[in-house]
Amino acid sequence: MATGLPALVMWGFTVDDALISVRYARHLAAGFGWRFNVHGPVTDGVTPLPWPLLIAPLASADAWTVLTRVRAAGWAAAVLGGALLGNAIGQIDRAPAWARAAALATLLLSVPVAAHAVSGMETSLATLLSTGAAISYRRPLRAAAFAGLACALRPEMAPWAVTLAAGLSIAARWPPACVVGACGLALSPFVFCALLRDAIWGHPAPLALLAKPSSLAFGIPYAGAALVVSIVPILVLAPWALWRSPPAAAIVCAACAHAGAIAAVGGDWMPYARLWVPVVPSLALAATLAGEHATALATGSRSVAAILLGLLLLARGGTAGRLVGADREALIRQSRSRLEPLGRIASLDVGWVGAATEADVIDLAGVTDPEVAALPGGHTSKRVGALFLLSRSPGALLLYSATGLPRGRLDAWRDADFSRVVEARLARDDLIARHFEPEAWLPLGPRGAGYVLLRRTDNIDPSPAPR
Repeated sequence: MATGLPALVMWGFTVDDALISVRYARHLAAGFGWRFNVHGPVTDGVTPLPWPLLIAPLASADAWTVLTRVRAAGWAAAVLGGALLGNAIGQIDRAPAWARAAALATLLLSVPVAAHAVSGMETSLATLLSTGAAISYRRPLRAAAFAGLACALRPEMAPWAVTLAAGLSIAARWPPACVVGACGLALSPFVFCALLRDAIWGHPAPLALLAKPSSLAFGIPYAGAALVVSIVPILVLAPWALWRSPPAAAIVCAACAHAGAIAAVGGDWMPYARLWVPVVPSLALAATLAGEHATALATGSRSVAAILLGLLLLARGGTAGRLVGADREALIRQSRSRLEPLGRIASLDVGWVGAATEADVIDLAGVTDPEVAALPGGHTSKRVGALFLLSRSPGALLLYSATGLPRGRLDAWRDADFSRVVEARLARDDLIARHFEPEAWLPLGPRGAGYVLLRRTDNIDPSPAPR
């Protein structure tokens, strides 16, 4: 109940990047290989390397249907993870029954966990695996194996996996050689993925790391906000009780290592603290283990504070993200007839565009395009100039504005508020204005946001480039 029911409430939530993975999986299922564009090169455009292979069996349909299947599978993973967690918490007999219930009630109110259970990303599976690692606290090797599988899906979880394996091994009073062996087991899937990437693409790190350079200026606020909005970390603010419960301390130390890794990689642009979510259920377990050694007053105070914060965040619109999916689906459906005839389309948000058409998509963020990823700038500020873009022969260009067109006039598109740097730069460029003209406004949701569709006016070959 603590994981399945809230996820159903957040069923409508998704993110654009989920459709990137779906496009790779659909191309794998259709026999085109590991490609974002059918006529393009093999590219490392999905950070969780095994993910397209895992969802490829679900990918024999249109993109939105595939995404719905993946989201349903994510919900099932969340329910399974909740069942395993509930069973583990139920067996901690020395913790009061009300404290065990409070830990699960706090998890129920954690909107980020619910949202990313059904987002269509790999987050739900990573959460299941990390939960499996935590509930195996009495068996450090099993915990290390689950933790390693989790960091194969989320590379930034490698410090968490190693810290958890080491902490649980030390808590079990294993000799140093065995502790090192457990750490090696936890790290081996991460190393394997890095070596595979290096062999295929010539770089051990995911392409996203190049496309979005890390920055502590973004990462530290992201990690801090994630600790608050996920609410469960409040339950483990019990240093004395953690000191007396080595397994709980190991789980919390691993979570601290993960928070540091998130800050180091610069956080993430997606809402609801996606990078932090996988470790949140394990903290509910740690809180229950620590509750065996805490006073009823201290445990009750932390539980009340966490539950009140969760209710406050809900009252302030914490579940608004559940409307995102319907808006995105409507955008895809309404845009398909306009985008399908175009040969190549340049866009910063390539997930929904790739779901609306099989035309080649030029990724202005560089997440799926190594050439763009290597350009200076961040995720939404790559120095893509007009000459560079025109050299890629786009038939159309999409620019996003959160506030709509000035006075609702399509011919005033250059005066729209393009808040993302690369789109603002291209909109101001006179060379772009000479080669493109506005064709349509594609609305996204009911609040005025949407995309300006610019069509290339000079003669170019609209057909995709040969493979």
